[in-house]
Amino acid sequence: MAAAVNTAKLKASNKQAGRKVGGTVAIFIFLSLLGLFMLFPIYLTVVMSIKPVEEIFIFPPKLYAMRPTLDNFKDMFAVMHQNRVPFSRYVFNSIFVTVTVTVAQCIFASMAAFVLAKCRFPGNKFINGIIVVALLYQSNVIYIMQYIVMAKLHMIDTYWALILPSIASPMGLFLMRQSIGQVPDAMIEAAKVDGAGLFRICWQIVMPNQKPALMTLIIFAFQAAWNIQSGTVVFQEQYKTLTTVAAQAASAGLARAGVAMAVSVFTLVPPIVIFMLAQRQVIETMAHSGIKD
Repeated sequence: MAAAVNTAKLKASNKQAGRKVGGTVAIFIFLSLLGLFMLFPIYLTVVMSIKPVEEIFIFPPKLYAMRPTLDNFKDMFAVMHQNRVPFSRYVFNSIFVTVTVTVAQCIFASMAAFVLAKCRFPGNKFINGIIVVALLYQSNVIYIMQYIVMAKLHMIDTYWALILPSIASPMGLFLMRQSIGQVPDAMIEAAKVDGAGLFRICWQIVMPNQKPALMTLIIFAFQAAWNIQSGTVVFQEQYKTLTTVAAQAASAGLARAGVAMAVSVFTLVPPIVIFMLAQRQVIETMAHSGIKD
């Protein structure tokens, strides 16, 4: 009798194990297909950048280059030099704007998130509600008002027109506020008893424990700043960014399609490198890591 019971339990256990293995394989296949689907645009961009112009317009299109060439990248530098501004100037503009926006956004979002998460003052809940509502709107909604303000302040055709509107990020502020909210209040109270001020508590106690959230914010801020389109607020070539030049090349006609793909590949590299360096921190943040009471 006991042997029959053990046999039944073993069969049930084997069935459950089989279901778990089958479910794991199905999830693996689904995620692999999803990953390939997401990588396909990047692969297609790289392939298009090494195709001769005559191959780009073959129909039906080929998913590979029959005669790979680097002429599109050579033409990219030649086209940029025709704009009376060297290619290195566009690279500098993109790096300068991106680094400035990323650093400033991390600083301001961290300080504002600390105040909203750990300080009690009149209107705290109302401001937090505004931040949540602001997540629903893109900057395009207030673009006309931004342009009017920047024109009144004489910031058109300057770096400030690209930097200042991008520093305030509701998404970054919301992310940091949620992460800082996981810090125990007892830690902050203990620091206050020891005589630490709010500024010192923010940067020497709270922020060192927010590395995953900060790294995630850096990725989001870097990607958004790197892809800033400056064509509507900057008209002088010496202030334009790489993404703007890529858009100009793409709109210059079919003959420049290869050049546009080459510029796109060039602009793809920095965000990918930043993400690869910080992906572990992103995973920790998405898993809602933090200090618990």
